[in-house]
Amino acid sequence: MNKRSLTLAAAALLGGLAMSAGAASAAPLSVNTVQSDPSLVSTVQMTRMERRMMERRMMKRRMMERRMDRRMDRRRMMERRMDRRMMNRM
Repeated sequence: MNKRSLTLAAAALLGGLAMSAGAASAAPLSVNTVQSDPSLVSTVQMTRMERRMMERRMMKRRMMERRMDRRMDRRRMMERRMDRRMMNRM
């Protein structure tokens, strides 16, 4: 048990050193490196058309979610009916 814990600690230490030394990694960049200078970024007010397009997109998403929920509810109801019928036949 003691040897295992020592080997795990050594492996973790070596792994940490390798990552800090600048080894190639597939991990994405941190958020701080991607952001630009705040003085260069400006906010723009949305037009009525853009706002309406966003509202419509959200409405469609909600409709799709409701539709999926209703389908699942119907499926559950049918399964319960079938279970009840099968129990009556036994």
